[in-house]
Amino acid sequence: MIQIQNVYKSFEDQPVLRGVTLDIKRGSSHIIIGRSGCGKSVLLKHIVGLMRPDSGDILIDGHSIVNMRRRDLYKTRIKIGMLFQGAALFDSMNVAENVSLGVREHRLFPANEIDDRVAAKLELVNLPGIEKKLPSELSGGMKKRVGLARALMMEPEYMLYDEPTTGLDPVTADAINDLINSVRDKLGVTSIVVTHDMASAYKVGDSISMLHEGNVIFSGTPESIRTHEDPIVQNFITGSKVVMH
Repeated sequence: MIQIQNVYKSFEDQPVLRGVTLDIKRGSSHIIIGRSGCGKSVLLKHIVGLMRPDSGDILIDGHSIVNMRRRDLYKTRIKIGMLFQGAALFDSMNVAENVSLGVREHRLFPANEIDDRVAAKLELVNLPGIEKKLPSELSGGMKKRVGLARALMMEPEYMLYDEPTTGLDPVTADAINDLINSVRDKLGVTSIVVTHDMASAYKVGDSISMLHEGNVIFSGTPESIRTHEDPIVQNFITGSKVVMH
């Protein structure tokens, strides 16, 4: 499991995370919601070890990554796949080269297996046979799925999704939600999904946490958040006030 313990982080004396504590259970799909600037993406970067907290601790499978040696941190990161908000594909590489980049870099599999593994992961995300296409030839939804295929190539135990449905039309967004559920069910990965899309949160999540001004102000099931009495929570989930994204 992933344990986030009293994590604080500031940038130029501006607090972003103010004592965040969360437990994310193995095999679950945990949603993190909140307005822009509340620290959602910053928290994801801490979980994957791209940032270190000013204080507090982050444990993955019982091991603190905060003061972990670089070599051990790299080994831990291999357990974690991440789908970035913009998919983060390399324009100069075709789909197959993008999807296989990480496993080639880390030499995780024999070279003669990689093409078959790329094909299998593209099949898993419902994009068979597009290995030779360039990112410029893909729609936004296809880019997200290629980014997911690349993350899954590492055979991660944890998948982190940063705003996976942002910028997509409702039909494509729903297809991405189905894919997140499918990946969790077929591969048994633990999912952490940062989103402001409540339709996605309800469809994908086993549990939901809400960040507000750097603190967790709610953690519970999708059913319990609907009836939670905190007006800040209700304003966000119902859209009863204008929420800037």
